[in-house]
Amino acid sequence: MIASLPLFHRIATQPIIVLGAGEAAEAKRRLVERAGGAVIDDLQEGIDKGARLAFIAHEDEASAKADALRARCAGLLVNVTDRPELCDFTVPSVLDRSPVLIAVGTGGASAGLAKQLRLRLEKLLPQSLGALASALYAARGELRLKWPSAGERRRALDAALGEGGALDPLQEASAARVPSWLVGKAEALPAGPAEIVLGSLDPDDLTLRQMRMLGAADLIAFEEGTPEKVLARARADASRVAIPLGAPAPEVAGLVVILRVPRPVGS
Repeated sequence: MIASLPLFHRIATQPIIVLGAGEAAEAKRRLVERAGGAVIDDLQEGIDKGARLAFIAHEDEASAKADALRARCAGLLVNVTDRPELCDFTVPSVLDRSPVLIAVGTGGASAGLAKQLRLRLEKLLPQSLGALASALYAARGELRLKWPSAGERRRALDAALGEGGALDPLQEASAARVPSWLVGKAEALPAGPAEIVLGSLDPDDLTLRQMRMLGAADLIAFEEGTPEKVLARARADASRVAIPLGAPAPEVAGLVVILRVPRPVGS
């Protein structure tokens, strides 16, 4: 179970309340302006203008609590600097490869940890990642023509974007290969039933191949006793169906992954 739902909120041209003085408040103002938001320094003015988000960076705890309560009662989502217990949302450390954004958050537990993880990822992810995303966006029409169904497109992209694939996102030249990949004989991950026999009930024991299968599946058929933590590694929008122990895969179109739980020795 995750403690919060990560979302990307479009705020360009929108009024955003930022209250407080000092470096913490200035940092929030810069963050809002970077995303194109219009900073409002007065709580009532922001409410009147229809603001949906409020950043509160008062050093005085009583002032922070009072303004957070007032903003929340007006229907705004609130972030209070250094007081995660007062926050409706937290601000992650953001890695920018526009239009690709990678947000690393700790739910307010440690901004320093989030920053260091982001810095490690900065070294791994090439600057060309944004160009690859833009090239795929521009190719949406061609993708639909080549693979008419959503499942076909997803499996083709999973094969191309996987490690060592034609469009491996960790390779600098991937964006330039999009046109040739589309006109060539692009391979897709296979459809049909695929079985995963769990070696244990620990999701960390899943292999890279099994993770790729779960990430590409259209339907997850799972035996009784499959932990929710394992199911959470699958695509969030994949269909799910519980099946009895040993039952065959349902006969449906697309990639069906059957999760089998470990059997006791001798069974």
